[in-house]
Amino acid sequence: MRRPRWGKSVTFFGTSGASTESPPASEDEAEASPPPPGRRRGRQPQRGTQPPDGRGVVVCGSDRTMLRVVTELVTSGEHVTAIVNPASRHFERIGELGAHVMGVRVVSEAILRRAGIDAESDEASSARALVLLDADDVRNVHTALTARDMDPNLRIVVQMVNPRLGGQLHSLLGDCVVISGPSLAAPAFVADALEDDELTWVELGGRRMVAGPADLIRDPHLTVLADTTSSATPDLLPIDSSDPAGDIVLGTGIRSVWRTRDVRRAGWLMATRDVFDRRVRIIVAVMAGLVAIGTGLTHWIANIDWLRALYLAAGAVTSAGIEDDKFSEAEPWAKVAGVVVQLTGIVLMALLTAVIVDSLIGARLSRVIGGVRGRPRNHVVVCGLGTVGARVLEILAERGVAVIGVEQDDDAPGVQTAHRLRIPVIIGDSANEETLRSAGVQRCQSVLAITNGDITNLESAMVVRELNPDARITMRMFDHDLAQRVERQLGLGHSRSVSMLVAPAIAAAVANRRSQTTVPAGRRVLLLTEVSVEQNSVAVGKRLGELDETGGLRVLARQESSEWDWSPAFDKTLRPGTRIAVAGTRSGLARLLLATRAPHRSESSERMDP
Repeated sequence: MRRPRWGKSVTFFGTSGASTESPPASEDEAEASPPPPGRRRGRQPQRGTQPPDGRGVVVCGSDRTMLRVVTELVTSGEHVTAIVNPASRHFERIGELGAHVMGVRVVSEAILRRAGIDAESDEASSARALVLLDADDVRNVHTALTARDMDPNLRIVVQMVNPRLGGQLHSLLGDCVVISGPSLAAPAFVADALEDDELTWVELGGRRMVAGPADLIRDPHLTVLADTTSSATPDLLPIDSSDPAGDIVLGTGIRSVWRTRDVRRAGWLMATRDVFDRRVRIIVAVMAGLVAIGTGLTHWIANIDWLRALYLAAGAVTSAGIEDDKFSEAEPWAKVAGVVVQLTGIVLMALLTAVIVDSLIGARLSRVIGGVRGRPRNHVVVCGLGTVGARVLEILAERGVAVIGVEQDDDAPGVQTAHRLRIPVIIGDSANEETLRSAGVQRCQSVLAITNGDITNLESAMVVRELNPDARITMRMFDHDLAQRVERQLGLGHSRSVSMLVAPAIAAAVANRRSQTTVPAGRRVLLLTEVSVEQNSVAVGKRLGELDETGGLRVLARQESSEWDWSPAFDKTLRPGTRIAVAGTRSGLARLLLATRAPHRSESSERMDP
């Protein structure tokens, strides 16, 4: 069996212009064997699509992303076996899509073997790929390790919540594909909030990069993609540019921008004011009055100097005690008065302590310190600070956009991210009008309602529309039919689904389709992608620099072993298996594909290339 062509662990990151295409089928892939007996056929695949071989795909999970991924795979003609928890509300729906459903609560080695993952010494598994979509990263890793032991050549696609753990999967699993849902979906929400598509994020050559105007991309710029001096006919892939400030370039990050002061966190000063509220001020005022009265009476009656009298009165009121020798010769009524004052002070001190503790517990330090100071304007309000919300905050902070977060759970991942980035956070229900007023939605620029609940997001959007009719609203909604009706009938703004953004990337990884990212340049576009040099192709034996075409194609990086070289020597000879990262026009990329692929491609495969 030929080993899958995934050379390393790959992470997909979302972009506003990402697309995928299927690689041409090889001779051994063209002869697809029939599906395993007993497997249910899915819905009719799209015209021109078919599984790359007769083997199927095993998908494990139970959440809403599972439903989208199964739909995507079945529609593309894959034979899908879905391992689903019977308690999932999507269990019956997944079966209706045409997938073979196995209802189990715990995925074990025996279950994976029944699903078709069991490579023997001379035969491959009847399943060629495993997709893991469990919300628990530990379960995904456990299942992936088990499957890897059962079939070393199995293609494994994993959706990970923890990006740090996902980056370490290669050392555990070898060849695998990691899908980061928050990283894929967050740029789309940010683009909606800012109505800005100037920046395009891309994962290329083992690096996460961004393409956009030169004044937004931090130095050093890896390459100039276009000279947009003339927006109608921009100069693509120029050798040099007459106006570098107007270029579209490729870099590793955006410039650091000083964040506007329209939004400020409450800070310790505001926190102190909130803790010492009206109740505390009343108690302190009463105690101060008692100290003042006691000081005067002690001075005039006992003939004690003012400083000493103040000390004695304060000690009595604050329960610090009274020097008994000073009152030993006093009148009985004075002694009784001193006791009454001391008892009153004990009660007031207890009330003061109780009120301060109640303020701290009721407000929570993270809520008090991270709140909003003043009246913010022209900012972005992010409702829902889960994993997606945390990534949205990071991107907005990088862009220098004033932002306020709203989250009901102060232990959510995005709350910790907000504290790290010094972004104000309102702890409360995002569907509550007072909570949204505290975030200043009446004067905001846009609102992102991206909690995990469709109804909560819908309620938040309706409240925002009442408070600020001019605000741009983007909702995160899973229910596609509800989203369409809300947009059409209620006019509450745009809606997006994280699962719908993730599903095409997973389907592309399963089918080993090449990922392309489109970068707009005026009225023209460039494509960023990776291409492999195949055995017996025309490109074998040529120098790397011979692939470059002025205005049509540019080689950015080269990989032969596990590491990518972003400063390649262009006199190097191309070998079979060499992988290159390129930027080019559609016609330039089409010519590159003709040069790098083996000569046995069919005409039907040629039509699939750009």
